[in-house]
Amino acid sequence: MVTLDDQELLARIEEFYDAVPRHGARAEDHGPITLFVREGAGWPFYARPTLHWTGEARAADVARVRERQRELGIPESFEWVAETSPGLRAAVEDAGLAVHEHPLMVLDADAWAALPERRPADSTVRILGPDDPALLTALSVPDLAFAEPGTGIGVAGLEELAEKARARADDGSVERTVERMRDGLATMAAAVENGSAVCSGQYNRVGDVGEIVGVGTLPAARRRGLALSVTATLVTEARAQGMEIVFLSAGDDDVARIYARLGFRRIGTALIAEPAA
Repeated sequence: MVTLDDQELLARIEEFYDAVPRHGARAEDHGPITLFVREGAGWPFYARPTLHWTGEARAADVARVRERQRELGIPESFEWVAETSPGLRAAVEDAGLAVHEHPLMVLDADAWAALPERRPADSTVRILGPDDPALLTALSVPDLAFAEPGTGIGVAGLEELAEKARARADDGSVERTVERMRDGLATMAAAVENGSAVCSGQYNRVGDVGEIVGVGTLPAARRRGLALSVTATLVTEARAQGMEIVFLSAGDDDVARIYARLGFRRIGTALIAEPAA
């Protein structure tokens, strides 16, 4: 891996954040803020600071983007990195949005190399191809995982997963993911049991930078180390595919400590803003 200081890493991550949505979304220029609007099926995108913009966004700028999001019928969502856009939080909060903090972590190559057992321990974990029969459930697991946040054993199990998978089968998101996988822009891993994924995650790729996203375990299957094993599998694959920078955003400090066991270290704070509940 390349050796970069934290400021250089954050700059590369900013370029990544700007590039990823452009494969499946149109970018609307709103001055200091760029709004990404998805074309076709899949998760809606967000607004974020315009790359290389030198000024500061104001509450009025945020309000105009929120109005446009409402006009389009998409979530009023903003994402950015605290360290690279330090003034945006005040503008977002002044515009009436709630801000959530998430540890931004990057893989330390030396720490990864020093781990005695850095490869996944669970033999059921594998990289999924675009035609893998477990792909549908792998895409559905995070929906249930994030609906019951935390690391404790939860309620949702295989019955709920099957129902979620049936609903997802016709929404176009599988085809979208398959397209990204075939284009080399996304790679998915999952812990598969009896043909069904019970934990999954993926990384998105732009050049030699990869972000691990959506790692989630079926709530009823938690406390077995599956998420750590899926993450390790993704890291192993990303490095094998030439990723020089591998990073992720942890849900909270408790989750960040789990990722630290694989050699990730915190370099900043990822912020997500949305209307208060």
